[in-house]
Amino acid sequence: MARYDTAPTVAAGLIRIARDRTGSSQEELAQRAGVTQQTISAYETGRREPTLPTLTGILAAAGFELRLGLEELDFHDEALADYLDSLPTGTRSTLDKESRERAASARLRRIRSR
Repeated sequence: MARYDTAPTVAAGLIRIARDRTGSSQEELAQRAGVTQQTISAYETGRREPTLPTLTGILAAAGFELRLGLEELDFHDEALADYLDSLPTGTRSTLDKESRERAASARLRRIRSR
């Protein structure tokens, strides 16, 4: 899995973001969190899913606090998916390609700004 591929789970993404922001390796974060490097790797790749207390502990070891809250359900994603499904295949493919290109460009800007 490349460094900036889409994370397979929310927990995987949060752990990876925390590591990236601190510049920590999996081994360094694992030592601070009291788990093995293999455990961090399994969480980041989605092979395992941490419990909420474990996730908050790993994030705390990286210096972050996980804050949860409830919001009213937003149907935006479903409406967007329905709209995209209604588009002709060629249009949808073009939009997908443009979206991937914008994401790749944004990743490069983040990498270069370090």
